[in-house]
Amino acid sequence: MITFTLCLLVLIAGYFIYGRFVERIFKPDNRPTPVSIHADGVDYISMPAWKIFMIQFLNIAGLGPIFGAIMGAQFGTASYIWIVAGTIFAGGVHDYISG
Repeated sequence: MITFTLCLLVLIAGYFIYGRFVERIFKPDNRPTPVSIHADGVDYISMPAWKIFMIQFLNIAGLGPIFGAIMGAQFGTASYIWIVAGTIFAGGVHDYISG
């Protein structure tokens, strides 16, 4: 339980501290998206907001619970470090840049 609580605190700290750093490096801009400029009905198709968020949710929630449980069963407590570090440094940056 101590390891879980510690990892939860690290995730929260990573959200606030590293999240601010990533936002400072990759500043959001107000340019229109490619679907607004190049809408052709084939390669660039505008989607409703609920569908965009559902795709993002499935990409995040799809593999995480499965892979995390398998990794935790195989490697035990050491997998906490891998999951927490990967979530903060890889997953957070990827999700911020892609969506």
